[in-house]
Amino acid sequence: MTKSKHLFSIIIPTRNRLKDLDSCLQAVARLDYPADCFEVIVVDDGSSESPACVINSFRQQMQVSLVCQTHAGPAAARNTGAKRANGEFLAFTDDDCMPQRDWLQKLAAQFTRTPDHLVGGRTVNALEKNGYSTASQIIVDIVYSYYNADPANARFFAANNLAAPAGQFHEIGGFDTSFRTSEDRELCDRWRHGRLGMTYTPEAIVFHAHALTAGSFLGQHFGYGRGAFRFHQMRARRGSGRLVQDLAFYKRFPILMGRKLSELRGGRALQIAGLLIAWQAANTAGFFWEMKQASQSRG
Repeated sequence: MTKSKHLFSIIIPTRNRLKDLDSCLQAVARLDYPADCFEVIVVDDGSSESPACVINSFRQQMQVSLVCQTHAGPAAARNTGAKRANGEFLAFTDDDCMPQRDWLQKLAAQFTRTPDHLVGGRTVNALEKNGYSTASQIIVDIVYSYYNADPANARFFAANNLAAPAGQFHEIGGFDTSFRTSEDRELCDRWRHGRLGMTYTPEAIVFHAHALTAGSFLGQHFGYGRGAFRFHQMRARRGSGRLVQDLAFYKRFPILMGRKLSELRGGRALQIAGLLIAWQAANTAGFFWEMKQASQSRG
């Protein structure tokens, strides 16, 4: 490995979530990792109230800096942070996430084995009483169980628990800033298309505290559906895959869903099953809405 000022640069995009950001930084400050081996870069994506007051309260505990940008979305915020980073490896998480104490230890151990791979950890729902947050996490779990069945040949990581060697990240151009959702999916596909490896490391854990309501749950997955359409268009243009290849996931989905629901009890399982159906409906609606928009723009 080449020498740099820090081994890790932790990059956290944020926007109008001061309380969440404070909880995130508290968890980062508790990491069981030498403080002089990592830096923290918080990128404010055009918040109405500056997070400077939150960040300043942690300056005695770790090296943390604030970078501000005009609102441009999380992909652009992550790239902005990456450009300012000094670390050999970039570790991305979100302001509503709390890394487990050994998060960087587990990532570092994996990079020792595969220093040129994209590495993804496991996300755990921190809001078990929120049915919408639980359903959203189960969706991620189902996706991971399919696309990352072989951890050494993984295919998808969410951006809230993802780490990359800085050199390769910059070489492929970072996140595509034209995406407001599905930017992590697009990055993973482009990474693999460049014949770069991906390894799933489930022992590298972050806890996700994203409180959802019925409206925000449906809106989130409608947005993901829109991003999915754009993702498949872009993937077809660069020749890295076709939509029909992902249909195998939907054939396996009932089995994967059944396994996750079997872990829940009675009424809870029925509630989550209903939300998973709503997820599919919202995702499909977003996909076809974006398809219609693209058709109209061409016309």
